[in-house]
Amino acid sequence: MHSPPEILVIYTGGTIGMHKDARTGTLAPFDFSQLQKQIPELNQLTANISTISFGKPIDSSNMNPEHWGKLAGIVKDNYNNYDGFVILHGSDTMAFTAAALSFMFENLAKPVILTGSQLPIGMLRTDGKENIITAIEIAAASENGLPIVPEVAIYFEYQLYRGNRTYKYNAEHFEAFRSPNYSILAKAGVSITYNRNYIRKASEGDFDVDFRMDTSIAILSLFPGISQHIIEAALNIKDIKVVIIRTYGSGNAMTYPWFTDALQKAADRGLILINSSQCRAGTVSQGRYETSARLAQIGVLEAGDMVIEAVIAKSMHLLGGGHSANNFGEAFNTDLRGELTVAQVHSTT
Repeated sequence: MHSPPEILVIYTGGTIGMHKDARTGTLAPFDFSQLQKQIPELNQLTANISTISFGKPIDSSNMNPEHWGKLAGIVKDNYNNYDGFVILHGSDTMAFTAAALSFMFENLAKPVILTGSQLPIGMLRTDGKENIITAIEIAAASENGLPIVPEVAIYFEYQLYRGNRTYKYNAEHFEAFRSPNYSILAKAGVSITYNRNYIRKASEGDFDVDFRMDTSIAILSLFPGISQHIIEAALNIKDIKVVIIRTYGSGNAMTYPWFTDALQKAADRGLILINSSQCRAGTVSQGRYETSARLAQIGVLEAGDMVIEAVIAKSMHLLGGGHSANNFGEAFNTDLRGELTVAQVHSTT
């Protein structure tokens, strides 16, 4: 690790990068090459800060795997020159990006901290300044020459979360994210307190990026009264390889013969089916109730306690890596990047 640490701040777009034009009163993007001028408090950090921006900043609603690849490529190209990375990102899809990057990065041994804001950085009551300052401080933090948080994480409103355990739950409050099934990694108060038992150890081996992401995925969200033709249409979408079924409670679904027969036919022809609960906390446990036992018999995979953002990103990652119905399940039920509590997953084989 360099002394002082070298931190690269990457701006993708989003609310955090806006400031109010003093003349017109309208919000407009500011020049991130002037970040320390906009936030002079950054000069008090014992870190050298460099910045890089997407050529054309994007609203996070337009984020897609191509942008994930661009972000991952920036980290890869600069990996040996910096001790940590901070990604400034719109909050709406931040958890998707964090999950995707966690799977794309192989042998990550440095902090990659995503942050953003609910109010533009140029507004009086913005949460953006504190989020940026603390995210950089966390990315620069080390002990005995090693980074304290060598993983992909999200920092927002005084809390640090594992990236692939997090979801956005509130569009109005500064406390916009939650990690219901995994402890926070750190809490910022007068000082930053790290929950070291829950932080992943730095991976060994050479850092690399797997850019392959296959988006042949559909999501089927169940609701009382959903019709047979909607179910069958979703299970027969052309070129789809994975259907994630958003079930009730601990993974329960209706037991109508037409429904289970449709699932069985889809599974028989090689479609990968995943059971992911609509509940944001807890875990899928097929067989706990009769209403999920049939799903286990069909071979539907359990998402365990993964958030839906991680289920989606992990499925894209595995499909991109060439996993098919024959070997997808074993890899999906394996904890790859700290996204899954394996003890809670029940085998369907």
